[in-house]
Amino acid sequence: MPGTGRFAAIDFGATSGRVILGEVSPTHISTSEMSRFTNQPVSMPASDARGWGTHLHWDMPALWQGALAGLGRAVREAPDLISVATDSWGVDYGLLRNGRLLGSPMHYRDERTAEACDRVHAAIPPADLYARTGIQPLAINTLYQLAAEASQGLLDVADTALLMPDLFSYWLTGRRIAERTIASTTAILSAITGEWDEDILSRVGLPRGVLAPLVSPGERIGPVLPAVADAVGASHHLDVIAVGAHDTASAVLAAPLPERGGAFVSCGTWGLVGVEREQPLLHEQARQAAFTNERGVDDRFLFMRNGMGLWILNETIRSWERAGERVDLGQLIEEAAHTRMDADVFDVEDPRFQKPGDMPAMIAAWHAEHGARMPQTRAALVRLILESLAQAFAEAIATTARMTGEPVSQINLVGGGSRNWLLCQRLADRSGLPVYAGPVEATALGNLLVQARTAGVLHGTIEDLRAVITRTFQPRRFEPRRTP
Repeated sequence: MPGTGRFAAIDFGATSGRVILGEVSPTHISTSEMSRFTNQPVSMPASDARGWGTHLHWDMPALWQGALAGLGRAVREAPDLISVATDSWGVDYGLLRNGRLLGSPMHYRDERTAEACDRVHAAIPPADLYARTGIQPLAINTLYQLAAEASQGLLDVADTALLMPDLFSYWLTGRRIAERTIASTTAILSAITGEWDEDILSRVGLPRGVLAPLVSPGERIGPVLPAVADAVGASHHLDVIAVGAHDTASAVLAAPLPERGGAFVSCGTWGLVGVEREQPLLHEQARQAAFTNERGVDDRFLFMRNGMGLWILNETIRSWERAGERVDLGQLIEEAAHTRMDADVFDVEDPRFQKPGDMPAMIAAWHAEHGARMPQTRAALVRLILESLAQAFAEAIATTARMTGEPVSQINLVGGGSRNWLLCQRLADRSGLPVYAGPVEATALGNLLVQARTAGVLHGTIEDLRAVITRTFQPRRFEPRRTP
């Protein structure tokens, strides 16, 4: 078809990965899944000055194999494949020396950064750091992880640190780059200049040379290496493109937001709630409200609260399954919808809920500590979790409107959470705003849109790219109800 191109998106989420083949034209985008694979972290023994313990790592060989398998299938199904691009979760990275990976990259849920946070804040107070980068000071941020590595001498050995999507792009092309949307998650990128903040590096004692040169979405990184082309069966030139490499940036790009009045909820493992802006908000009130300013595509800023998503529900289900129980989530959601809400919503942002483990027991402990009522059935617990998530999202949207001074008239919920109709409905009810659910694979779609624009299949602004989404997908609308 004239004016049509085919592209592959490698989309790594915090719990699963997928390769999506997309066919894009100025009026339509269609996708098919080439591969889907689990992203299962590995706990490994390790020793330090305090003795033996365990650290949580990513299983990079498994992720690479899953990506190559999917890309190989995409090449077979689309011999005219134009390009491929990678996106992933933020903050984590791999350390390299002379082109070789130094061990398995650490998982952001690993707890090694507590002391590093104190050292960083002694050098740069959190308020100063926020005014420079616009990034909420979370212990998972790359800045604190690198400070922890430096204290153990690992940065004396490494010559490069590549964030996750950039690491996969490096393996595809041999080029070391740092894409700006993913770089903004580090808390080292200046919110004003869009460049690495040399003063932060100097004050914390991190080597400047470990960070790669910055590129923006839409730039060509290079062709795939001959060895990669052979592995996937590509006999023609295949480009690798920099897209919104942070999965949130790509997801928001594909959210069918109106030009004014729209708030987004990108709901997967994490729940990212906010608005798209032309400029960051770097004042102290935004920091105190736990908002962050991450970069989006085309130098937009995502002013948002980065918090709990479906992790808490999925970890609850995993806890039941580990106990030998069979779980049908769809059936549980239907039962939950007809369950009377007798328990009290809880604070899903309590740090204890970020840790893997027996989530129902952790939720019960929270309720016991706060003298709150705890549900007694599985369906009631699912209802409680969804109500608590919906309340957190609704409060974040209200705070966003207050911080920006711009009223919100609708919510666009994208990602895996858009499949959960009860979550969408209760968000509409609790916020008093209509919720538009979908697309589910927003991250992969945003990835594909940037590739298509780079290839000349699409043209124009973010709004022009979103128009392709609105012409292709019909979101499900949830109106607020007065019923509980």
